[in-house]
Amino acid sequence: MNAPQNIAPPADIETAMQAALQLQRESYLSEGMVSAGIRIDRINRAIDMLVKHSEAISDAMNQDFGCRPRQVNLMTDVSGSIGCLKHCRQHLKGWMKQEKRSSMFPLNLLGGRSTIEYQPKGVVGVLAPWNFPLGMVFEPLAGVLAAGNRAMIKPSEFTPATSALISDMVSEAFDPTELCVFTGGPEVGQAFSGLPFDHMIFTGATSVARHIMGAAARNLVPVTLELGGKSPVVISRSADLTQAVERVMVGKLLNAGQVCIAPDYLLVPEELLDEVIAQATRIVTEMYPSLLNNEQYTAVVNDRHYQRLTSYLNDADQRGVKTVSINPGSEDFEANPMQKMPPTLIINPDDEALCMQDEIFGPLLPIKTYKNFEETISYINSKPRPLAAYYFGKDKAQEERFLTGTTSGGVCINDVMFHMLQKDLPFGGIGPSGMGAYHGVEGFKTFSHAKAIYRQTKHFNVAKLAGLLPPYGDTSEKNIRDQIKR
Repeated sequence: MNAPQNIAPPADIETAMQAALQLQRESYLSEGMVSAGIRIDRINRAIDMLVKHSEAISDAMNQDFGCRPRQVNLMTDVSGSIGCLKHCRQHLKGWMKQEKRSSMFPLNLLGGRSTIEYQPKGVVGVLAPWNFPLGMVFEPLAGVLAAGNRAMIKPSEFTPATSALISDMVSEAFDPTELCVFTGGPEVGQAFSGLPFDHMIFTGATSVARHIMGAAARNLVPVTLELGGKSPVVISRSADLTQAVERVMVGKLLNAGQVCIAPDYLLVPEELLDEVIAQATRIVTEMYPSLLNNEQYTAVVNDRHYQRLTSYLNDADQRGVKTVSINPGSEDFEANPMQKMPPTLIINPDDEALCMQDEIFGPLLPIKTYKNFEETISYINSKPRPLAAYYFGKDKAQEERFLTGTTSGGVCINDVMFHMLQKDLPFGGIGPSGMGAYHGVEGFKTFSHAKAIYRQTKHFNVAKLAGLLPPYGDTSEKNIRDQIKR
């Protein structure tokens, strides 16, 4: 999604969005408490829809990217979404149960009872990005539906074929009072973010998130933000170097690095730098003997992002920074209609380099060296808190230091990105990398209102017994003094 440009959307689209929200809200209010059966039915329809259209989804994403492997499309967007939906389907009955909480003494002895009831919030707005244009709709939507909500979706304008297909699929499987989709450019997204939803989730760039929060604040809409940042990888001296570099490069080149939790830069012991470069070159060559005409190597999504990545390389060149382009087939990337970019290592760039200022979101990997392990902790902590952080090594003391000494949305030890695949772990950022989380029970709670309920005892006038009613006397004083002490 582009940063808002304050361009008014067509009046009919804005009116249609407002009408859809009103219709969904009225339907939600008239429905009452949403049963587990209804929630499961909606989840089942979403799963069936994705299964039925899985190949069409892959074709649409390949069209949008110019080249995106079918296997990646099905493994990430389709299978990942179905996995989240199935996990919610399996557990939602348990999540829906009233949660008992303790009541204060002596009310608990007199029959007072405290509980929490998780109530649907109502209508949730889902603003999705282009990098996983289906997965970033349906993974959070699993929690939205499990919590009993209705939803309006604004997919990315950068992936128009996928967005159009999502709209068609949803209109086929769902009544618009349950789920509906609005496509269009940044002006539509801007108007969408200003609607008075009961909750809104946005996945995308931090710069855009500031506009989203501003728009939501005008209606006091609670928001969940899944953003990004520069997710660091630390390879320690105790790591299995071959395994570590292989896992980093596999993760880095998934979707050509266009992943919010992709390894963004690599911190390695200075004496291992040459070996890391050699291993990375070998691994990329084994995975991708050629790049330009290789259907299994993803293209950069559009010219804007291709030029952005090119500017990072040009900036590094101007600064005299060494770069290592891994081009196994020695192909000519000048004639490159699909906007593919070879994996490129950027060796020891300074912190003012563009590649160290911005989230890379592409197949470029800065590598910085360190002398002692504590340097890595200090360096990571000198930067904005990332969405993910990765540590490779067998040293348990260093691992614990990494876990307790750095702050990030999530951590993966001895691999990258796998924490997001765990459907029972919350996924989300902290600070500039996001707020709130989804997946698992945390997603259910994100999209639910935890209603506090206290049921008073019927048999005693508790307030009178406790001296809480005027006229206040000795009993009042005694009870107050009993409470005001250490």
